[in-house]
Amino acid sequence: MIETLKANLLSPIPLAFALGIVARLVKSEFSLPKDIYSALSIYLLFALGLKGGVELSHASFDAIVAPAGVTLLLGCITPLTAYAAMRYVGRFNASDSAGMAAHYGSVSAVTFIAAQQFMVRVGAPAEGYMPTLLTLLESPGIHIALAIGAIQRNKQLLATGGHAAAQGSMKEVLHEVLTGRTMILRVGGLIVGFFMGEAGWKAVSPFFDSGFKGALMLFLLEMGVVAGDRLGDLKKVGPFLLGFGILMPLAHGALGVVLGEWAGLSPSGAAVLGTMAASASYIAAPPAVRLTLPEANPTYSLTAALAITFPFNILAGIPIFYALAQRLAA
Repeated sequence: MIETLKANLLSPIPLAFALGIVARLVKSEFSLPKDIYSALSIYLLFALGLKGGVELSHASFDAIVAPAGVTLLLGCITPLTAYAAMRYVGRFNASDSAGMAAHYGSVSAVTFIAAQQFMVRVGAPAEGYMPTLLTLLESPGIHIALAIGAIQRNKQLLATGGHAAAQGSMKEVLHEVLTGRTMILRVGGLIVGFFMGEAGWKAVSPFFDSGFKGALMLFLLEMGVVAGDRLGDLKKVGPFLLGFGILMPLAHGALGVVLGEWAGLSPSGAAVLGTMAASASYIAAPPAVRLTLPEANPTYSLTAALAITFPFNILAGIPIFYALAQRLAA
């Protein structure tokens, strides 16, 4: 595993991420323009959806049904365990615990892409339909976590006669999660890719495939800058959240690998599923939490997700989960 970890740290994606952190630590003014950052995220998410849809068109129902089932199970388990750890071990209030659970119950698409590229680099690509599992994993975690927090808050609204406000809040968060940019690009890309098939993919692959790794490096460079900005917040979140940001991903990731192996995924596929379960959302979850639980402190969730869990997974988590998957397969 040490050699795998070393090879990962010296590969393009972690190096680009590390450069972004260093740029911020030396107080460089470097930062990608907002429009370029937005364009890169759109490109990566849509390309991911398209490729996943094409691969899904080749997959049989029998091959995907078990992995899809365990993925949905993971989407239900991870927000509950994250909430329990925050609420009953960390002693945080219900809103902050639910907000953190929404981030850790959801998934980071960038971490997923990095895991996919790692598997390609070691010569063992994961199953082509993994982007479908990524889409399945995102929504349940957010909904379950926010439902817990919303139930607690809505109890107070109902007690004071605010029934309409309680209903409106849930409708807003459902709309935000299901129609947000991330979901539209990934789900829409999956549908487009599924129907256009291999012939259609060959026509657009020079743009969406050949330049994918380069665009990902630029995106990770900017993510390193963003994570570097959050390093100062580590003093605010305390030792519990530092441990939470590493131990919770390890627990979720190990569970994902075990369930992936049980569902018949290859070691690479199980490792990618474990990485998805170990990741924390910082794109889809924050606006949903803001709508439903505006009282939740974003410093806790964003700092843990961006300054702790994201770097851990990019630098060490992915090779750890791959080594675990290989051991289980052996």
